[in-house]
Amino acid sequence: MNSKPPLLELRNLSYSYPGQQDRLLKDIDFTINTEQIGFIGPNGSGKTTLFQIIMGLLQADEGSILLHGEEIKTGKDIFTLRKKLGFLFQNSDDQLFSPTVLEDVAFGPLNHGASPEEAREISISTLEKLGLKGFEDRITHRLSGGEKKLVALATILSMRPEMLLLDEPSNNLDPPTRERLIKILRGQDLAHIIISHDLDFLASTCTRLYTMQDGHLIRCEDKQIHSHEHIHPYGDQPHQHGT
Repeated sequence: MNSKPPLLELRNLSYSYPGQQDRLLKDIDFTINTEQIGFIGPNGSGKTTLFQIIMGLLQADEGSILLHGEEIKTGKDIFTLRKKLGFLFQNSDDQLFSPTVLEDVAFGPLNHGASPEEAREISISTLEKLGLKGFEDRITHRLSGGEKKLVALATILSMRPEMLLLDEPSNNLDPPTRERLIKILRGQDLAHIIISHDLDFLASTCTRLYTMQDGHLIRCEDKQIHSHEHIHPYGDQPHQHGT
């Protein structure tokens, strides 16, 4: 009996910035099904660039991306992939552009064919699940940074993706909002990949770690994420305990 293909697979992906010979990403091989995965590595190592390639915002020099075993080749394929994968930007202001919260959250469902009534129902339900009931008519650009982050996540979840890509989601969050985000992510029955330098956040939300080193994505076999929320890394990464 044939095994089910992975949700997302990267095969031999390589990338270099235009005009540069040195490759930022080198022969990336990676698969994910239902796992919660964390990516770590220095700034500029290519983590966000890899997300942008997956989402079709950048084009790899070599290699392929497969969704449920089907290679992403055309613009139509990219559109399908973007319906399945939700991408949370590092800067929420890059993701929120409508006057009100409800309009922002409803934009995705409307774009994917929902009627205005359906989009409104989906949006209100999504906001309520994230503890944002009553935010519908709030003016988006007047929200706090933490509120914007949660609303940006709501815009993704309203499209009912199969997987989340989250770029530094805990950056600049106050402790209550950070804990709230952890609780939300733990409560989602979704695969996700999180880029973060916040090791305790990854310990709370991920079961497997990869590190980006010299252009290669390396599974951290010797890293253990324990239920009491601390990480024992090796090499030049710090040893960090939750508080």
